Amino acid sequence: MSKSLYISATESRSGKSAIVLGVMQLLLAHIRKVAIFRPIISDKETNDHDIDLILKHFRLSQPYETTYAYKLGEAKRMLNEGKQAMLLETTLNKFKELESQYDFVLCEGTDYLGGEATLEFEMNSAIISNLGCPVLAVVNGLRKNAEEIRESALSTLETFEEKGLEVMAVLVNRIGPDIPLEVAQEIQQAARTKHPLLVYAIPDEKSLGNPTINDVVKWLDAQVLYGHGRLDSQVEEILVAAMHISNYLSYLSEGSLIVSPGDRSDIILASLASRLSSSYPDISGIVLTGGIQPSVSVHRLIEGWTGVPIPVLSVPGHTYKTAQILNGLHGTIDPENPMKIASALGIFESCVNTEELRTRLVETESRRITPLMFEYTLIEKAKVRRQRIVLPEGTCDRILQATDILTRRGVAQIILLGDPTAIRKLAADIGANLGDAIIIDPTKSEHYDDYVDTYFELRKHKCLSRDMAHDRMSDPTYFATMMVYKGHADGMVSGSVTTTAQTIRPAFEFIKTKPGASQVSSVFLMCQNDRVLVYGDCAVIPNPNEQELAEIAINSAHTAKVFGIDPKVAMLSYSTGDSGAGEDVQKVIEATAIAKKLAPGLPLEGPLQYDAAIDPEVAKTKLPDSPVAGQATVFIFPDLNTGNNTYKAVQRSVPGSMAIGPVLQGLNKPVNDLSRGCTVRDIVNTVAITAIQAQVQPD
Repeated sequence: MSKSLYISATESRSGKSAIVLGVMQLLLAHIRKVAIFRPIISDKETNDHDIDLILKHFRLSQPYETTYAYKLGEAKRMLNEGKQAMLLETTLNKFKELESQYDFVLCEGTDYLGGEATLEFEMNSAIISNLGCPVLAVVNGLRKNAEEIRESALSTLETFEEKGLEVMAVLVNRIGPDIPLEVAQEIQQAARTKHPLLVYAIPDEKSLGNPTINDVVKWLDAQVLYGHGRLDSQVEEILVAAMHISNYLSYLSEGSLIVSPGDRSDIILASLASRLSSSYPDISGIVLTGGIQPSVSVHRLIEGWTGVPIPVLSVPGHTYKTAQILNGLHGTIDPENPMKIASALGIFESCVNTEELRTRLVETESRRITPLMFEYTLIEKAKVRRQRIVLPEGTCDRILQATDILTRRGVAQIILLGDPTAIRKLAADIGANLGDAIIIDPTKSEHYDDYVDTYFELRKHKCLSRDMAHDRMSDPTYFATMMVYKGHADGMVSGSVTTTAQTIRPAFEFIKTKPGASQVSSVFLMCQNDRVLVYGDCAVIPNPNEQELAEIAINSAHTAKVFGIDPKVAMLSYSTGDSGAGEDVQKVIEATAIAKKLAPGLPLEGPLQYDAAIDPEVAKTKLPDSPVAGQATVFIFPDLNTGNNTYKAVQRSVPGSMAIGPVLQGLNKPVNDLSRGCTVRDIVNTVAITAIQAQVQPD
């Protein structure tokens, strides 16, 4: 089942908090531990209103500091400074921490009260995408006719779909009394979504959307002069009283909140008298501005009334400023107001088929895997059983910065090679904390002589002298590879300052290939917006023959499994099925046959063109009965030229995509190569990959 849901609106005043309240009650009726999470909260309040409401009403023990990631102002500042990746990573980490501790995480998007709706929408979309949650979209129906509601709902759906988000349900909230609830069915029929869509409509309930005098008191930090027992009165409109009484009274309407200077005794008395008169509508209260309170005589008159009929408040600000602030006031459902909460829950349950929604939540499991999610998964998998990973390039700035991250997050036990004094000085100069990393100077190691002897014995048949063995073991890459060979390290990562040949040559010499593997090949893990694909071979074997190509396919499928990817292997060519002929196509046909014989249970198809392998619609036309076409996850290229160019083209042309690798496969023990242009992030990912490979090595 799904373990999360993201409730998101696209505009303000949508009544989203009432929806969150209803969904949380639905969840808690069937799930033991549910957490609330708002990635971005408002800057204005000490505690976020909706979080406070959920925690208090449902008596959740979840610590407040775990319920959000950033305040809106801080999030905007990070985006302006180009730190979106950091924002998303921190948010994902907090979300995953909750996901590991709770049975379900209910997420809520921003309120669109910050004045930058487009920015907030993009921020919400990016967060949803990286959390991988299904979406319940809330559409605001307030003051819209039926056609406008349909257009707004369908536009919202289309926008979310374009972002690749999985919309599970749409809830049109706050629709007017003249709008039939059947508008939900019309939207459902008109929606063109990949999956069946639930659509519900909820009428506007003024008691939920309108503020109360109590809201006004909190909003303005007002002093209550009279009417303490009537603070639940609802405010329908704001009326600034600046006219003569005879004119002012004609503007009164039901639920008016009167805003007037505190020295207008005539307005105060006329307003109080209007509430006692059956000839005038019932106003909700009076706000006196300028910090001026009624005169002693007026105060005495009001005090002598038996039960002041309406609340009278006092605020320090002037009338215009106060009216401006009040125009931004909106009703809230507070934990101290059980009547409002009961009303919100009752309306939700009467308009939403809760059993249908619950069933859909159970059945819906997002299959989206974004680059950030995949990186997070790599780190978490590596941490399960911490491995010893040696990094021979100990004097490289990027290696030391990556070591800082890796040790802080407990990804692996890092071993750095080089002069300890020089490495520690360099780390201090660049502000890198090496944590529990071990630093070894190869030539001063207690194992140095043993490594020299071992290497000499392994390579003397190649006319290697003992002096040459000494020289080789003085090379950090050779020394690191020998550490892996001897079991003093579980894997090695190198290549940030050395060539691929320098990195993998020692592994070819004495780690060698595992039983059943005749070669070493590679894959790239291609993280796209909503999935992770495996591309092989794009880095090692220039022109594999049929046998080698079959072996690459089988090894790549195994690598995919190691990293949680269900392998469906496409053997790529410029032809699909029997639609083409030629030497290159024939090679793929024969390689496919060999691979199927070697791994009969592996879903594998070839030859396939790339579009037929990845696109379900194209697959229906070109190879309709294939279990792989249209849904391939592992793509095997016929040669290095094709593979290398394709992975670089996809990496550069698909927005948000990222290539992790090359990941070497076929070796007895894990050794992986970095590119000399690698980033710190690349190093962290590659170390995590190497650690995971080491975890699955036979003991």
